Amino acid sequence: MRLPLFQGVSTDGITQLVEKYPFHFLKYRNGEQIVAVGDTCTHIRFIVSGKVRLEMPFSHLRVSLSQTLSTPNVLAPEYLFGRETVYPYTVTADGACGVLQLLKSDYIKMINGDKVFLFNILNYLSSGSQRGVSSALSISDGSVIERLAILLDMLTIPGAENIILRYKQKDLCTLLSTQRTTLVASLDKLRDQEILDYDSNELQLLDFKKLMDFIME
Repeated sequence: MRLPLFQGVSTDGITQLVEKYPFHFLKYRNGEQIVAVGDTCTHIRFIVSGKVRLEMPFSHLRVSLSQTLSTPNVLAPEYLFGRETVYPYTVTADGACGVLQLLKSDYIKMINGDKVFLFNILNYLSSGSQRGVSSALSISDGSVIERLAILLDMLTIPGAENIILRYKQKDLCTLLSTQRTTLVASLDKLRDQEILDYDSNELQLLDFKKLMDFIME
């Protein structure tokens, strides 16, 4: 009942759903792959125990973003529908974890059968799209720090932990449309404020809220 998209459903309602639809509870060992980049999103999947690690590569650039999601959470429900219906990231178990999955067609039947599920998925999808727009509209000076903040805000899932961006410096400069000296100066500034730590190939976000302050002021 704490899972996203199930909130507001009664205990009796959950019991009836479990009896009516084939819910699958799967267990994974540390490091075991749950989904891969490019897999078709045929099920809706929830993290019901433990944690998972998401790794998202950028096409044609030597850049990737990884983040950790904990219980309770949902994996990419926005890719159940629309033009793109494949996972943009690989998901692996970060320690032992449990996943609840339900076939897309059964989930659609649930949405059609109960407005609570319909409102939950609509609110989830709307919140995600509005978040990206709000970040983009908050740009003030278009600095490298703002562009980095928007990039991480758009690609991280709310509540994610251990956010790491791995890169070749040349490709990160291309992604952020900046020169190497400007990039390094910006990262140094953020490190001095204990917002992130970095080296020549990786940065780790230490304080997501402080980074977002650069575009929300």
